[in-house]
Amino acid sequence: MPELRYPPAERLDLVENLHGRPVSDPYRWLEDPESAPAKEWSAAQDTLFSELGAHLPGRDAFAAHVRELLGAGSAGAPVWRGERRFSGRRTADQEHPVLYVRDGDGPERVLIDPGALDPSGLTTLDAWKVDPSGRLLAYQLSEGGSEESVLRVVDVDSGEVVDGPIDRARYTPVAWLPDSSAFYYVRKLPPGEVPEGEQDYHRRVYLHRLGTSADEDVLIFGQGRDKTEYFGVWVSRDGRWLVLDASKGTSAAADLWLADLERSSPEAPAWVSVQEDVNAALSAHTGRDGRLYLFTDRDAPRGRLCVADPEAPEYGNWRTLVAESDDAVLEDYAVLDGPGLERPELLVSWTRHAVGEVTRHDLATGALLGTLPLPGLGSVGGLLERPEGGHEAWFGYTDSTTPSSVYRYDARTGSVELWESAPGSVTVPEVRVEQIAYTSGDGTTVRMLVMAPAAPADGPRPTILYGYGGFRISLTPGYSATALAWVRAGGVYAVAGLRGGLEEGEEWHRGGMLADKQNVFDDCAAAAEHLIATGVTEPGRLAVMGGSNGGLLVGAMVTQRPDLFAAAVCSAPLLDMVRYERFGLGRLWSVEYGSAEDPEQLGWLLDYSPYHNVREGTRYPAVLFTVFDNDTRVDPLHARKLCAQLQWATSAPITERPVLVRREAEVGHSTRSVSRSVELNADQLGFLAHHLGLGVD
Repeated sequence: MPELRYPPAERLDLVENLHGRPVSDPYRWLEDPESAPAKEWSAAQDTLFSELGAHLPGRDAFAAHVRELLGAGSAGAPVWRGERRFSGRRTADQEHPVLYVRDGDGPERVLIDPGALDPSGLTTLDAWKVDPSGRLLAYQLSEGGSEESVLRVVDVDSGEVVDGPIDRARYTPVAWLPDSSAFYYVRKLPPGEVPEGEQDYHRRVYLHRLGTSADEDVLIFGQGRDKTEYFGVWVSRDGRWLVLDASKGTSAAADLWLADLERSSPEAPAWVSVQEDVNAALSAHTGRDGRLYLFTDRDAPRGRLCVADPEAPEYGNWRTLVAESDDAVLEDYAVLDGPGLERPELLVSWTRHAVGEVTRHDLATGALLGTLPLPGLGSVGGLLERPEGGHEAWFGYTDSTTPSSVYRYDARTGSVELWESAPGSVTVPEVRVEQIAYTSGDGTTVRMLVMAPAAPADGPRPTILYGYGGFRISLTPGYSATALAWVRAGGVYAVAGLRGGLEEGEEWHRGGMLADKQNVFDDCAAAAEHLIATGVTEPGRLAVMGGSNGGLLVGAMVTQRPDLFAAAVCSAPLLDMVRYERFGLGRLWSVEYGSAEDPEQLGWLLDYSPYHNVREGTRYPAVLFTVFDNDTRVDPLHARKLCAQLQWATSAPITERPVLVRREAEVGHSTRSVSRSVELNADQLGFLAHHLGLGVD
């Protein structure tokens, strides 16, 4: 189709002097989606995608494969209140997981079903928290993928909403008082009380009494604090101890305080500092044994579990219960201290090079007692015990070919058994999964999980390299309909555990942030080179894929190493690193990336910012940007600006290596219905299959 052309896009002669550096921004006009030129450009891009990207051979086959594999559904671990249990599950015919409740051996019934509330599939259940009695449930719904959660309370027996709605409650924890009369939660200030453009910040902790207006809630904490801070709040089961933590933006470093509610009122807690102004993660709760449990990476980058007397919680009084491992990262723990046990136990989950495992320890001393058998090399979900104590714990499990399932551990017998599997029945393709190690440019060993068809390859296969590399997020083994559909078609799917994540602990994270962010991109380039050098693939059959911070990774790979890749999928990406703080939730991320307001940090950002490192006349890979109009985290302007920049600069013909943008309305950054996931994955995989030469039946 030689007549095809990219939509015209004016290049502004806009150069700013920032800290003595000239910074060009030719497509700033695309930042405003409501301007007439931006609307015209976006509409033309929609048309271009329809012509070149939406009807590729194999697209419909991928849609069928992904939908079939998503038919496995999902199962969540139970949350107990006495003999009443709550759990989430999604069956093959459901668009979203549904929250169920069951009393003892009685019939299960639906408590919250987003699909019934909104048949369009645009409403999501973001979070829920049961009160101590099991009679009330606080839950958060958002509409249109906006993630702007609204908080309500429902009576579990009647299904009647008894409190709420409370808006501006996005990402809030809920901490019930033991008599269920009130709860602590986090709410943003009203837009009219904050400076223009800061409505997504300025959180406060409140105490809400059921049956009263949220406008009457008592301010507990947050006044005068940094506008980017997030707060966590937790109340001990007996109601005596209130724990509160604060972190700036997405930083893991936490300030933490403790209040004794027997000595101060719930409306005016008397705070005692546990940790402040320390660059270390910390979470805490009081156990049924009266000890304060402290989960931290302070002086232990891979994590350790400490205990202290809540009456004297200062750092000097901490005692290590489970020490830092040499090569595994501590993830979670559960206390089993019910009757009938030879000794109370502590369960601890770890990831060793991103692969999950669970160990048993003596609760009093932390001494290792053994390791739980797991089904394979997979990922372990959170460990859940009964809040009143007991001998059982439940945890989620998944691996590359196993849909999400739930296992139960019985400390009396030492047995581990399948509690609930995913409800759907699917045929998973025969695959070969291998974790390999390779060397990055500076000599660092990095690991990568490679999934390939079980049959031997005749030669290099079309391969997707997926990565993230940031914000302490580890890429662990898990069931992925996208990956399995690609492998079923004959391709290879590789997931690299890049620096910036938590695969090897906090030092691994810090090795890929701020001034060291380039390490993430070097790790990804080295992964691509390893796949090529070992014959898994070749540059003409290799693609890079990622979303959000992983979209930044893709943008950096496309602009830094276009020679390595034939195609790329860049989803909900962050790409203009000079102006990212001005949009969405960008100000929360300067603790990870740095800020253009600082001269030195501007230098770091400009060195890798994809938008600022496009070179005219370069043969760039085929690129598909996927963006979502209701994305309130990463503004779609990033993709618009880099798309225009690459369309202007690339020397590759539009018919060979197009640069396209797929825009989707009424959906946000992450959670989406099954049908929308199928459509998105089909377009992404169809695009990559076409440009990597993968035939799909």
